[in-house]
Amino acid sequence: MTSLHLSFFPFIFLSPHLSLPCSLPTILSEFLDIWDVNMLRKPDEINKRQHTTHLYATDNLIVRRGQEFQLKVTFDRPYKPSDDQFAVEFVIGGSPQFSKGTYIPVSVASDRQSPWAGRVVESADNVVTVGITPAPDCIVGKWRTYVAVVTPYGIRRTRQDESRDVYILFNPWAAADSVFLDDGNEREECVLNEVGVIYHGAFDDVSERPWNFGQFDYGVLDACLFIMDKAAMPITNRGDPIKVARKASAMLNSRDDDGVLVGSWSGDYTYGVAPTSWTGSTEILLNYSSSKMPVCYAQCWVYAAVFNTFLRCLGIPARVVTNFFSSHDNDGNLKTDIILDENGRIDKQRTKDSIWNYHCWNECYMSRPDLPQGFGGWQAVDATPQETSDGMYRCGPASVQAIKHGQICFPFDAPFVFAEVNSDVVFYSRNPRDGTLEPVKVNSSHVGRMVVTKAPGQDTRRDITDQYKFPEGSPEERTVLEKAEEYGCQREKVTLPEADVELNMPLIEVRVGDDFELKLEFNNKSGQARTGEMYVSGNVVYYTGVTSSEFLFKTPKVTLDPMKAEKKVIQVRSQDYMRKLVEQANLHFIATGKVKETGQIVTAMRVVTLHNPKLSVQLYSIEQGCQTYVPPPQGVQSGTFVILSILVSGLAKVSEEMFVTVEFTNPFKFNLEDVYIRVEGPGVMPPKYKHYSLILAGSSLNWTESFTPRREGPTKLMASLDCAALRQVYGQTQLTVKP
Repeated sequence: MTSLHLSFFPFIFLSPHLSLPCSLPTILSEFLDIWDVNMLRKPDEINKRQHTTHLYATDNLIVRRGQEFQLKVTFDRPYKPSDDQFAVEFVIGGSPQFSKGTYIPVSVASDRQSPWAGRVVESADNVVTVGITPAPDCIVGKWRTYVAVVTPYGIRRTRQDESRDVYILFNPWAAADSVFLDDGNEREECVLNEVGVIYHGAFDDVSERPWNFGQFDYGVLDACLFIMDKAAMPITNRGDPIKVARKASAMLNSRDDDGVLVGSWSGDYTYGVAPTSWTGSTEILLNYSSSKMPVCYAQCWVYAAVFNTFLRCLGIPARVVTNFFSSHDNDGNLKTDIILDENGRIDKQRTKDSIWNYHCWNECYMSRPDLPQGFGGWQAVDATPQETSDGMYRCGPASVQAIKHGQICFPFDAPFVFAEVNSDVVFYSRNPRDGTLEPVKVNSSHVGRMVVTKAPGQDTRRDITDQYKFPEGSPEERTVLEKAEEYGCQREKVTLPEADVELNMPLIEVRVGDDFELKLEFNNKSGQARTGEMYVSGNVVYYTGVTSSEFLFKTPKVTLDPMKAEKKVIQVRSQDYMRKLVEQANLHFIATGKVKETGQIVTAMRVVTLHNPKLSVQLYSIEQGCQTYVPPPQGVQSGTFVILSILVSGLAKVSEEMFVTVEFTNPFKFNLEDVYIRVEGPGVMPPKYKHYSLILAGSSLNWTESFTPRREGPTKLMASLDCAALRQVYGQTQLTVKP
């Protein structure tokens, strides 16, 4: 075995640097010489298994702070504790300093103090096994490792070797770490799960899409560390999850710092990838770290999904949450204003506020020593650039417990998040003579209707609305709103008489391209007849609530007998809305009107999310030199929609080539142009895509790609199809890779 090349460095901690005599090689031969340093960095060795980092696709050692890891040092002779002194040194950043915690010397001698704990686990022949325990609050990042031996003439130290670099992450398994999460199921989901479900649509018509977070994919960890480098985040701040999450919420968007993603809600994605086309975070992060330029394009769920990857990759427990009917409060009050004219018709020129059909943000788990006790745990963070915070487009971390209890004085950005789930929708009648506004109806339960996230260990959603707010109308809710008002949030406090006519638009499920009926259900609760003229408007809207174009306007008259209910049906034709559809295919209907006898305003709103086709994802493997195939299971129906098929044949094995076939049939009477298909799967297939310039009406496509699984265990393949006329088309299939 040959000796490693050693050198003398100026940042010596064990003894002063001395002038060396010309006979130095002969003198040094009396002292320990280092032959080898084994970081025990293989996935099946002790470190990665004990630190739950074996899934990361890297050859380097990855460990979690506050927990011991081991390395083996081979010397040229047996180690003698009484005579020999050596240490393991860890260095991070360009100017390592002991005082700043960026240079950590770890001695194995019991009589020497070290910032990190060190011990000799075992000494056999020339090999010494050393145990190192990083401090539970140490800097998170990529550390360089050296082994140094003391001699009377200076330090013999190994040269830098990238194979001995060690990544140290946050540790939600360690009680002393500020991100410790003691719920094992939640921890498994929010740190280790690579495949998520992101919810969208409407609160009573929830849609879901799979997402490959890919936090363990090759290059992703380095990309996440690059984000902090790009932000010029001080190395000394990178052990504090509060500062890391806040900095990342700014860096995930590109608005003011050349961050990761460029947001766009325009519908024109000529110079990038449509937000609806992405299937995972890996491609985005790798593109950013390699090009050093923001990636185009994102909307809220893309920001949240990539932010989730960043947090989980560094070891901070995180999850994506979706708030249905989310208010964007930009003036510090708790109101969304809708202006009506004297007849009860919406004044579109003066109504500027809008409510997002849904909005996605993140929660990350950490203690909050900067806040009073009880406000640690889940923290809301948001990378979607909506409003500035301390001069930058970012949001959070804001304590979810503080939001629920109206304690919005605490950092960071709690008033903004509070308004997203608690604003009132206030209808105002505008006086045409003097322009004054009079509140005529307040809907206090429309905003923040439901907050959901993926359930741990299941592909089902969990309603977490009660973690953000108390039940509507409860005494606790009134107390919370009063508390929020003490901190500056303003509400509309007018008390209006209860209307004796109710209006409801029931839920309807509609497929893209269908004609359908919109029903208005009136209920006269009074003992007298009621009449009124209604204004029904149908608009194509972005999911942010911003109107693209109006495609329907009706003015039905209604006469209601005493104590009777009445239905009005409005026919909606596909030819009226199809040409005007924008991405995500949302139709927003609002009905307003005035009761002639009482002057009371009646209103109802309904978001209709048009349902898209689903992709068919099929898997097959090569067995004995021939291609095998399993036909679709019984019960799969043909028709307008291509139903998702989960078809697996043969066995998926590590390092054995397989193929995935993505099939899609255009179910429409018009052609689809500039179609992009993407497919990927964590641990089995890197992101791949294919472009089709044209898919004729009624025709099918069939795309087959090979892939080679790199690790065993259950995983998923997911695919998306995207073009200007058809967004949010996804499919996925489960497979289990054998060793």
